[in-house]
Amino acid sequence: MCGIVGAVAQRNVVGILVEGLRRLEYRGYDSAGIAVLENNTIEIRKEVGKVVNLENSIEQQPTSSYTGIAHTRWATHGKPTQQNAHPHLSENIAIVHNGIIENHDELRAELKSQGYVFKSETDTEVVTHLIHRFFKQSQDLLSAVKESIALCDGAYALGVICTENPNTMIAARKGSPLVIGVGIEENFIASDQLALRQVTDKFIYLEEGDLATITPEAINIIDQDGNPAQRETVQLTDSEQSASRGEYRHYMLKEIYEQPSVIKQTLQGRLGKTRVLEECFGISAHAIFDQVKHVQILACGTSYHAALVTKYWMEAIANLSCSVEIASEFRYRKVFMPENTLVVTISQSGETADTLAALQKAKQLGILAALAICNVPNSALVRESDLSLMTEAGPEIGVASTKAFTTQLVALQLLTIVLARRHGLSPADEEKMVNELQSLPQLCEAVLQLDDVIAKTSEAFIEKHHALFLGRGMQYPIALEGALKLKEISYIHAEAYPAGELKHGPLALVDSDMPIIAVAPNDDLLDKLKSNLEEVQARGGQLFVFADTDANFTSTEDCVVIDLPKVPNNLSPIVFTLPLQLLSYHVAVLKGTDVDQPRNLAKSVTVE
Repeated sequence: MCGIVGAVAQRNVVGILVEGLRRLEYRGYDSAGIAVLENNTIEIRKEVGKVVNLENSIEQQPTSSYTGIAHTRWATHGKPTQQNAHPHLSENIAIVHNGIIENHDELRAELKSQGYVFKSETDTEVVTHLIHRFFKQSQDLLSAVKESIALCDGAYALGVICTENPNTMIAARKGSPLVIGVGIEENFIASDQLALRQVTDKFIYLEEGDLATITPEAINIIDQDGNPAQRETVQLTDSEQSASRGEYRHYMLKEIYEQPSVIKQTLQGRLGKTRVLEECFGISAHAIFDQVKHVQILACGTSYHAALVTKYWMEAIANLSCSVEIASEFRYRKVFMPENTLVVTISQSGETADTLAALQKAKQLGILAALAICNVPNSALVRESDLSLMTEAGPEIGVASTKAFTTQLVALQLLTIVLARRHGLSPADEEKMVNELQSLPQLCEAVLQLDDVIAKTSEAFIEKHHALFLGRGMQYPIALEGALKLKEISYIHAEAYPAGELKHGPLALVDSDMPIIAVAPNDDLLDKLKSNLEEVQARGGQLFVFADTDANFTSTEDCVVIDLPKVPNNLSPIVFTLPLQLLSYHVAVLKGTDVDQPRNLAKSVTVE
């Protein structure tokens, strides 16, 4: 959640740095600070709390500089204190850092043995002293940064300044985003381009492993192999801003198409080479997760469907018992809370009234801890929880949730993995799951290529008044989500059932006027699902099957098959969500409903 801003210019950059931090406040943070070069020294100002506290400090004792870095911190190592706030200093070197250094304990011990004194509890200070150590040897700032990060395991985005190079800033990224803002005789860095939109509309997006030397006049980039690299400079227009629909007809379609990028953002800084970096859940996450014996998830609407998927993951992967309940029901019944229960709440807005009330009730019953999965930092749900993980979905304007749902699932998969490693998940299996997660954005891109096919398929729904969605296992909650999307924005009555329950009632509704939508990944339940679908066909039902390419479905007159790419089993709920979103969108467009603001619904349900 941390935010970075940096600048090298021919003018005073202090105001630019502070304004950049203000624009990053949406990310969530607990402290803020700046470091600027002034009269051959590094001046650092750091304050706990809001950016306005830092701004007030600077107003009381003004400073100015042509070179500086700034940061908003979300605590992962060490409490939110002034000492732990960024930037961090090692004599003539100052740095800001996003991400997590996994091997900081070993590096800290080595540096202490060499005489370095640590003033904070952070993993970042380790990197500061490493750079200082190598700079003393070479007097080359770029080389010092390069040698330092070679020793660091984990994820990082870095901004580095040094008194001996007053018009230079070094930037580096691995597993955490960092952009360069391109100006005229001034250049900038930031963790998010929004931080710099007041000074430039031209950006260079650093790639994995890139190192950049930035001066007011020049930007020189080398890749992870040390070779000079050319990166495209992109000029943004208003259409690139999240508050605009841009080239899309509706916000909902824009947000569907944003899913590969926001899933990537949700993963960035949270994955190491082979493992999930559990510090991203908060300072006390490790100690809390060690004690978890049961998981209770509370949510409403689409977030409830994400919770249902997570129950399958928790019990199959993490070997932990997991209960899921609709928050509005939980808050009004007598509840038994097992010992050492981690309560997980899920909400896009963090202001959902029923979820907040359910959390308060759970805390009264006595729980181990509360964890919020949320898209809005500093929301009520985040403030009320011991731990939190932001979904990084960005603003979601459409009332029908799309990218918020899939990023919730990504965050919940990360949670499952960090709990699973305490209950039998081997390092090799965790590495395999991490690799699969890293491939997820590309899989989603491939599914979005089916948009035209799905748009054509949606024409079969124009005159329909009812629809039935089917799934088995982890796909049943995805069937529920597909049915919810169709009813929300097209006003077609839709239900979802576990496919094995057809004989227990829904089969009576099946006829040629009732479309049946099934999700069919190539998993252990595929043969069972095929038998269920044959029951539908035998009664004249029209099938629409979203199937894994290896599932061996064939299109016929009464069965339309849309092939999806081969997907790792644990990620299939995320990937199979996208075509159902597209189907509901295109049906709504054909029916002429208000896609982004469906009748009777609100984006954030803040009343009971």
